[in-house]
Order: sequence, then C-alpha cells, then structure tokens
Amino acid sequence: MRFGIICLTRSIEDVAIAQLAEQVGFDFVGIADSQSVFRELYVMAALCAQATRRVRIGPAVTNPITRHPAVTASAMATLDEVSGGRAFLGIGSGDSAVLNLGERPASMAAMRDYVAAVRALLARQEAVYGGKPIRLAWPGRAVPIYLAAEGPRTLQMAGEIADGVIVNPGLQPDLLRDALANIYAGAQRAGRDPAAIDVSAMVRINVCEDVAAGLDEIKMELASNAHHVFRFTFEGKHVPPDLVGPIRRVQRAYQPAAHEHVGGTNAALVDDPVLLPYLAERFAIIGPPQVCAEKLRAIAAAGISSVLFTGFVQDRLRLIRLLGEQVLPRLL
Repeated sequence: MRFGIICLTRSIEDVAIAQLAEQVGFDFVGIADSQSVFRELYVMAALCAQATRRVRIGPAVTNPITRHPAVTASAMATLDEVSGGRAFLGIGSGDSAVLNLGERPASMAAMRDYVAAVRALLARQEAVYGGKPIRLAWPGRAVPIYLAAEGPRTLQMAGEIADGVIVNPGLQPDLLRDALANIYAGAQRAGRDPAAIDVSAMVRINVCEDVAAGLDEIKMELASNAHHVFRFTFEGKHVPPDLVGPIRRVQRAYQPAAHEHVGGTNAALVDDPVLLPYLAERFAIIGPPQVCAEKLRAIAAAGISSVLFTGFVQDRLRLIRLLGEQVLPRLL
C-alpha cells in the first residue's frame, strides 16, 4: 500500500507537515481547498513542493464551483513544474469551500464536464465549458486526476473518467468491496482497465493508547463524515434505518465555518450514544499502533491500493511521526 496525509493549512508553518510526512515514509500529501477556513491551496501546495523532494503533492480536494477549469489547469501545470512532476489533482463536488459562500455543491454532470475541460486544457487543447471556448495558451503538463466519491453513481462515474478515486464509504471490507465494484463497473462501461485506476480510502485515524480520549479528540471528523457522506442520498450507502434521523439532525446543524476544528461546535453534534459508536466503527481507526496496523491490513485485503489519512488532532506532527515510525513499518 501507499500512504498519504491530508494537510489542513491553518498556517504557512504547516509546510512542516509535508516535510515530516516525507521524512517518515509517506508517499503523498493532499492539501485541503477551503478558502474560507484554510490558507490558499496553491500557495501552500507550492511551498510544500519546494520543501520536499519525493512525495506527491496536490489538492485533496478542490471543486468546480470556486475554481474555473482554466484556473485549475494553469495552477496544476505550474505546481507540476515546481514539484518536478509530482503533482496530482483531487476534485470533489465541494463542501466547506462552497457552503461558506452560500453556494451549492456541484452536480455529477458539472463534475464530469469539469474533469473533461481540465484534461483538455492540460493537453494543450481548447475546451468548451459552460458553452464557451476556453484555452490554456502556455504548454500544459498532464497530471493524474482523482475524484472524491462515496455514492454508487459517483463511484461509477469516477471509474469512467478518473485516473484515481478517493473513496469514503466506510472502512469495513464489505463497504470497500462494494465501492470497488461500482468503480470497476464504471470503468468497464467506458472500456477502461479497472486495474489501472488507483483507489485510495480516506481513513480518520488517531494513534493512541486511550481509545476513549482518542475518539473524543476526533469527534468533529465523524460529524464531518455524517454531514458529507450522506448529504445527497442514503441510497446504496448501507445506513441502518434507525440512524437516518440522527444523521439528518447532524446535517441540519453542521457549521461549515467550524469545519474540522478540533473541539469546535460540530464535535457535540455526534454526542449520541448510538450514533457516535456507529460512526467511529464505520469511518475511524483509533487505538495503539498494533491495532491501527491490523485494521489497515484489512483495508488492504479488501483491494484498496492506498490510504489517505486525516487525523486532525491537536498535535498532528506527533501523529504523523507515530504513523510513520510505529504503524506503517508493521505493514511492510
């Protein structure tokens, strides 16, 4: 397996996250794109690229609403140049980046058109987007495009058009295998080789001895999952019927301005004696290094080729060091 970490850039000093991730053996670093909450994506990505030599760097993830495809194509070609060919592009429908502007996430049709336009521009071609011709006049540099996907229809679309997929259905093997089946179905429908698609699972993680304290620290991440993963539909997402109501209550109360803030207002939204254990079991790995490694082995056995960790804890450098020095070596 390959391993990545998402960097929520709350300060330009967070370049240290990318540097440490590279030092302890990570393979890629994803930079969050949420202009109202974090520092500017492409400035931080360029700083991280200049501060590292090996890890791949890219948005995890940007969206079609706040970034015109010509802006994204130019930014990604520049980032690939700065990084010496290490750039990747992650695209999603949009969450806190768009919600904090009062906008709505992109539709599947909009995401499909966006990916096609960015690809054409990076291949030094003109494209038509929104019924208008657009172009990138300077030489483009093709980069792999990943789609963030959870539901069956989006997963199948990703299999049709993306180089890779960031999946977040949950960590249980049956959920991951179901996600892979949808990706493969889309790939086969488009005449593509499913084996050529890189699939990365998002993992909420906290390496710790005290599981209860570790869970408490990342409750806001589980609230984010409840808010995001099921926001369009519960169809095909295998949610127990008695938890649909509690999840909808989280969605109604979720505060985009406090997105992924440790101890922020969103953490309390999952203080439900049934919902919290369910979300933790489905989306998170919490515990000492040997427990974390065992659960990651199960993810690999389900057919997942890479893992993208979140772990938005207070001391992220400590978590990254624990992952790199005490968890990942157990998987070799």
